[in-house]
Amino acid sequence: MILLDGKLVSNIVKDNVKQKVDEIVSKYNKVPTLAVVMVGNNPASAVYVRNKIKACEKVGIKSVHVVLDETISQQELENKIKELAVDDEINGILVQLPLPEGFDSDSAIRLIPQNKDVDGLTKGNVADLVLGEKGIVPCTPLGVMDLLKHYNIEVSGKRVVIIGRSMLVGKPLFFLMTNANATVTLCHSKTKNIAEITKEADIVVCALGKAKFLKEEMVKDGAVIVDVGINKTEDGLVGDADFDTLKEKASYITPVPGGCGPMTVAELLNNTVDCFYKQQTK
Repeated sequence: MILLDGKLVSNIVKDNVKQKVDEIVSKYNKVPTLAVVMVGNNPASAVYVRNKIKACEKVGIKSVHVVLDETISQQELENKIKELAVDDEINGILVQLPLPEGFDSDSAIRLIPQNKDVDGLTKGNVADLVLGEKGIVPCTPLGVMDLLKHYNIEVSGKRVVIIGRSMLVGKPLFFLMTNANATVTLCHSKTKNIAEITKEADIVVCALGKAKFLKEEMVKDGAVIVDVGINKTEDGLVGDADFDTLKEKASYITPVPGGCGPMTVAELLNNTVDCFYKQQTK
């Protein structure tokens, strides 16, 4: 069994981003800038935002941290996003999800211009992904693909099973894998006999947010396990895959933490740079 080391690969991605940022500063005399909008003080979100801002600093990306009180209205949130949307100094906009109860995240995200949408969630970027065109892709699925690529794990012609159909992970990863010529099955909470489906897979991606859901008896010998989940339990942080039982059966597996999490942050930096370039050619 070989660990898919997200920390290692994310550092390679970050080194590449730093090079691109240095080139941008030299060529355009500008610094790529990411605005992170956070509503309320959700402790988990605050940790994620801190990590993103710290990562920006390391590669030379400027970050603007916009913290809004959860007592604000939907309209006030949307006004702030509109303000960032027309600000030429801002190259990427990220709305930290989930928003507090009562806010409409879809309505807020729709206001982000396609070429500033670092999360790849606007309709234009989703359409590009479905059509196989070059748009901005959600960070976690992009990180999964880069992680597999680094370890020379071939996707073309393989049977891939993704568990979870969120817009942040499952659905975009379905299209990325399909565009890479994999045969993909997308499972979710209504799927019957999941174990029979996962047992056929060469690559299983868990992204459902259920601690240790994927068990050793659900996969075949030599399967590749990519665990996107991160769950707080009494035993500490664990993934959606039961790592301890699966590590003897899998050929490759991601640890939690240290697998997909670092890749997500690294790809956010990559997407910020991509957004910068898209704005130079508008």
